Amino acid sequence: MRAVVQRTTGSRVLVNNQEIARIDKGLMVLLGIGKGDSSRDADYLMDKIINLRIFPDENDKMNLSLLDISGEILLVSQFTLYGDTRKGRRPSFSEAELPDAALPLFEYCTAQLQQAGVNVQTGEFGASMIVEISNDGPCTILLDSARQF
Repeated sequence: MRAVVQRTTGSRVLVNNQEIARIDKGLMVLLGIGKGDSSRDADYLMDKIINLRIFPDENDKMNLSLLDISGEILLVSQFTLYGDTRKGRRPSFSEAELPDAALPLFEYCTAQLQQAGVNVQTGEFGASMIVEISNDGPCTILLDSARQF
């Protein structure tokens, strides 16, 4: 499972020119689910995301987590994080999980964040979306559950 985590002052998702999700201060998380990913991968990444100390403290040092600032998360599924461009010019997405298997894991991630007390908004799984991100910093962190050990 892969995530692109961006500290944001505000983000939103539009589908068919209609806003379906919006957050203020918090994290924009683009989440890719790969073949073979499990709840163990999700548990690791969701815990890591909410506890990343990437928000500034009173001394302007990255020292506070999402939980510390009572921030929000906008979680958007993005299978293209598994795009492989090593051969040719068109990405291969063969390592991305199929939608029928990925959706329950995406929903599991959403539930894990909610259980941790985080206000979570989501994009529309499988839809063509416009994602607007006001990256604060800019601060962008890449996470991969395969690299946890």
